[in-house]
Amino acid sequence: MQNAEIIIVGGGPAGLSTAGALKRCGLNAVVLDKNDRIGDSWLQRYKRLHLHTVRGFSGLAHYPIPRHFPKYIHKDLYAEYLQDYANHFDLQCVMNSRVLKVRTNEKENDDNLIVETNDETWHSPVVVIATGQFGTPIIPTWSGLDEFQGTIIHSVEYKTGGDYVGKRVLVIGSGNSGAEIAADLAECGAESVAISIRTPPAIVPRDFLGTPTQIFGILMSRLPPRFADRVGSILARLALGDLRRYGIKAPAWLPFTSKRTPIIDVGFIKQVKSGNVKVRPTIASFRPAGVLYHDGQEESLDAVIAATGFTTGLDQLLGISGILDVKGFPLYPPGRPTPVPGLFFMGFIETNRGHLYEANIASRQLAKIVVKYLSKT
Repeated sequence: MQNAEIIIVGGGPAGLSTAGALKRCGLNAVVLDKNDRIGDSWLQRYKRLHLHTVRGFSGLAHYPIPRHFPKYIHKDLYAEYLQDYANHFDLQCVMNSRVLKVRTNEKENDDNLIVETNDETWHSPVVVIATGQFGTPIIPTWSGLDEFQGTIIHSVEYKTGGDYVGKRVLVIGSGNSGAEIAADLAECGAESVAISIRTPPAIVPRDFLGTPTQIFGILMSRLPPRFADRVGSILARLALGDLRRYGIKAPAWLPFTSKRTPIIDVGFIKQVKSGNVKVRPTIASFRPAGVLYHDGQEESLDAVIAATGFTTGLDQLLGISGILDVKGFPLYPPGRPTPVPGLFFMGFIETNRGHLYEANIASRQLAKIVVKYLSKT
């Protein structure tokens, strides 16, 4: 049995920023992470990936990213920053510690929360869940999938378009990962690339007139959502043009009113306009040699990459009822108290200002709340 003043479940940016903010307040947290080392979750992602947010708004609490880093940071370099962040604050990170369950204490007069890992059990009055929104990959059960003779992987397994040179590839899903993977496949020399879009997304350029779109997102978040969406739609149309002629319909949702993150374009639209990425409708079923789309068109394929999203996995992690919505997301904002004394969430948010930007702000707020909470216990 291990005891800790504070436990943070998850050693990604949100968890580390929380630990750093707490350390700044004189509190020591134990960070439990399933990976071998800090930053592994970034190192394991696809080769092309860079942050979609700028350096100045992507740093964690009380320790900004060095100014000599580029404007948009490659994933490997960001992993180095996370490692440096943990070293700077001398954070206590327990690696290869997979948390299996977080629950309340069954003993009377003991308000400690229980955190069960793969090899030990921890007791703590404060637990912060910072495992992220991308907990468990989702691959739908399409009709005929078992008969498909090509390969199919989830986007989390994708590494580089160089693995698909000369192959016919379909990407299913039009979030940020799906769009960027489709562009990467086309740029690296796949014989053909198609992307199946079920719900037309909002798409914005990464930069507009030399200004990062993130800046517009931060500024426009202060406006009424409908007005912000109206302005954003005008800017996106000016930057990207009318995408309907290329098979991308008008977005079914807009970022500010729906509180969803748009696609940040880093080459996808260029490949669509050049004809290197073909836009397809939803899939009706798989066939041995490919797929049948809902419009009746068939396409032969060698490989399929399912960028079909994730669940948080919190429903399996938490042995506590009444704190998650039907999609498995926390019902309570990041860094704010929940009905369970001492239990907090960090990083579970849809934002147009940038997840790292939000983690920095929320972790500072949470540190102050935890200081007050512990002073009363």
